[in-house]
This record gives sequence, C-alpha cells and structure tokens, in this order.
Amino acid sequence: MIFICTHNSRRSHMGQIWAQVLAEHFGIEGVNTYSGGTEATAFHPNAVTGLGKSGLVISSDEAETNPRYNVSWNEEGPQLSGVFSKKFSHEVNPQQGFLAIMVCSSADEACPFVPGAESRVAIPYDDPKAFDGTSQEAAKYEERSIQIARELAWMYQQI
Repeated sequence: MIFICTHNSRRSHMGQIWAQVLAEHFGIEGVNTYSGGTEATAFHPNAVTGLGKSGLVISSDEAETNPRYNVSWNEEGPQLSGVFSKKFSHEVNPQQGFLAIMVCSSADEACPFVPGAESRVAIPYDDPKAFDGTSQEAAKYEERSIQIARELAWMYQQI
C-alpha cells in the first residue's frame, strides 16, 4: 500500500505508519506500507509529535532538511526504517502491483492515474496543517492521527 498526499509530510506518513502498526496488531501478514507525494518536502514535526502521543516512538539521527525516521511500536526496535518525504514514484516505493490510497483531495485530483497501481482509492482527510501555529495545533494533529488509525483498524477488522 502506498499512501499518497501532495507533500508527503503529514497524512500520508500517518497512513503508512498506522497501516503497518495495525497489520501487525491484527496479525495480517504480507502487508508492506509506503508513502509518497506528488511533491517531496519533509515529514512534518507536528505529525511526528501527533503520532508520538499514541505511544509510537519516532526518531531520527539526521538533522537535515528531509531527515529519515525510524518508527517503533514494541520492544523489538524499529519496525519501519527510513521513513522520509518523497514522490510516490521514488525508487524505494513499489513500482507495480500495489494499492494507492489517496489521503488528500488535492493529490486525488492531481493524480487520477497512479502508474503501477493495481487499484486506487480515495480516502481524503482534512489537513491538520490548517491549524499550524494556533492553540489547536497539537489537538488537531493528534485527532487526525487517531482518525486515520481508527479507520484503518476498521478496515483490517473486515479482512
């Protein structure tokens, strides 16, 4: 599964991470999750913090414009390594035979066809970026993270 959003900085990373965490939680084998954007920026620190409030451990040893992060959710260490912002067509993402999940309406409109995707679905989420710099910032990032986790958990329960 590739979660796609315009900048690959918030919702697409939340989708990728929660989809992998929940696949393990529900014992669904063979799930590999990825993220990408129609553009590449960086995994936004507010999204990292919002995910961290749910108990995920997200760290980076790199201090650069677009650092790579490791994500852990149990004692075994990082279960996802090298999480960073990139275009959906980047070489680390699968090039064929995947499910493309469009998590923002802008990317959904800009990218009606995803090369290599077996299937493409739109599950748009409101962008917590709208609350950056406000008193609601932390709450909105946590809210979006929980919403994505809840909806993916429901999906996995249907399998």
